[in-house]
Amino acid sequence: MNTSILIVDDQAMVRQGFGALLAAQPGLEVAGDAADGAAALEAVARLDPDVVLMDVRMPVMDGLEATRRMLEGRRERPRVLMLTTFDLDDYVYEALRAGASGFLLKDASAEELIQAVRVVAAGDALLAPSVTRRLIEDFASRRPGPPHGGPARRLPELTPRESEVLRLVARGLSNSEIATDLVLAEQTVKTHVSRILTKLDLRDRAQAVVLAYESGLVAPGG
Repeated sequence: MNTSILIVDDQAMVRQGFGALLAAQPGLEVAGDAADGAAALEAVARLDPDVVLMDVRMPVMDGLEATRRMLEGRRERPRVLMLTTFDLDDYVYEALRAGASGFLLKDASAEELIQAVRVVAAGDALLAPSVTRRLIEDFASRRPGPPHGGPARRLPELTPRESEVLRLVARGLSNSEIATDLVLAEQTVKTHVSRILTKLDLRDRAQAVVLAYESGLVAPGG
């Protein structure tokens, strides 16, 4: 089954360029595009895409507000991949809170764009580009950790092993890296991640990272 994509950007050349690139990839199809956030909301209701490529700065309604409205009350689809010309800025953190599943700089390579769409569609990682760990570190440095430098705590809903897995997810490790670190089978790690998301009522790993830092499970720089 193909992954359907909606491209949202106020620049027609960006929409056309990304659209042509993605439509040429096996397993991907471009369902449509929109020039602003308000049009994106209408298009999502009509087309029900799997992934939305969402620009941040647009007229009428920006990408952050559109993402908030788009994902309110939804658990599975769509997954939003934010497009930005800015590297690590406050838009990124607002987008995380709005429910975005990933971030991609507009100057990313074609390969990075294609991989990012596939990764976000699968829900298997926070981000495809190598900016992942830098993003998480910067995000963590802005979030308060446990008070008075105290120990990171465990979320009561999680088992000790699940808390351990979530800490590693929050530090940007992939499932295979977590499996190596904890000496587990990768499928076992996938099962743990799935249970974590279900128990904490989270959409994906991006939301898990936010919760891990904001709850104090993981301390900035820890």
